[in-house]
Amino acid sequence: VINAGKSQHNEDQACCEAVFVEKRDTLRNNPGPKGISGESEVSGEQLVDQSLFHSWGSKGLYFYYWGLFDGHAGSGAAIMASKLLHFHIRDQLQDLVDILQDSSAPPICLQKGPRTVLTESGKAPLAEEDAEVPNNALPRFHMEKVVSRESLVDSQIEQERVTRQATGGCCALTVVYLLGKFYVANAGDSRAIVIRNGEIIPMSREFTPETERQRLQFLGYLRPELLGNEFTYFEFPRRIQQKEVGKKMLYRDQNMNGWAYKRIEEDDLKFPLVYGEGKKVHIYDLTQYEHCPDDVLVLGTDGLWDVTSDQEVAIVVTDVLMGYEPNDPCRYTMAAQELVMRSRGVLKDYGWRLANNKLGSGDDISVFVIPLGGPGNYS
Repeated sequence: VINAGKSQHNEDQACCEAVFVEKRDTLRNNPGPKGISGESEVSGEQLVDQSLFHSWGSKGLYFYYWGLFDGHAGSGAAIMASKLLHFHIRDQLQDLVDILQDSSAPPICLQKGPRTVLTESGKAPLAEEDAEVPNNALPRFHMEKVVSRESLVDSQIEQERVTRQATGGCCALTVVYLLGKFYVANAGDSRAIVIRNGEIIPMSREFTPETERQRLQFLGYLRPELLGNEFTYFEFPRRIQQKEVGKKMLYRDQNMNGWAYKRIEEDDLKFPLVYGEGKKVHIYDLTQYEHCPDDVLVLGTDGLWDVTSDQEVAIVVTDVLMGYEPNDPCRYTMAAQELVMRSRGVLKDYGWRLANNKLGSGDDISVFVIPLGGPGNYS
């Protein structure tokens, strides 16, 4: 649902894809059909169905991907992220296909002394020092995947901002389903929860000025050089003015939950610390639990969560799903639609109102409801 007229276009963007990952070496040596080159500059049309890859005889794996991108100050960055992020994820996984497909764990301790090995009939077993280790038996655990700490999508948006006119920035909430596990990552104030047998399990941590304040203030305290002599790690109710130097004003340090007074100094005229996001991925292993068709993963932008609590979302989803047969494929779409409509509210003489007569969401509202149970083998 588009926001309450604060922008011409919907700043929320979404993406849902099934993405095939193939070994990078295979891609170089056998390029295959056009559009499966593994390069970053690809479009959605280049994702082809599984039968084509099987007929081509390539080795790889699939992952399923959902993303919500809440743009601010324009929709350009959100649009680009929704079109590109899953391809960057695919590119980073191409070097790990063999490791992901081999679930064996490394040996804790290697045997010492002679050992028996598979030999041809009539040949004596070899001692360990005499046995040659075949190339394909070398430990796969020596391989490491180094990913740049800088965001690959950020870099691409920066490079193409002028030509594509990508405006603003965006929050990102993404989910990858790979080999029986959900990987949930969030940067911003969107949120993901699992509803399992009536229980609510948070799957993301929101990054807002309030949740990140102490972490970043502490970082600024430990590493003042990161502030570039332009910012202060103290928090004030508002920006300090030159005429207020020498006066006492409320402030908050990195180790304080409440407020206290301090005498304003010249250093306090610097910009307040810019808040950022930390990194954390939540993993949900589907193979560890028994799921029914009513167990779901709910993703939503802040337009949903600003006016609807986790408990209210769980109640709405449960009520909607009970009205449909477990094998009805549209039941999850209807649950997502109901969440959007309830968060928007009903237009009355005094504005959009919720059922409790409180103001409805004035932001864009985007929701995914992803089933966890039903037919299928998660292993």
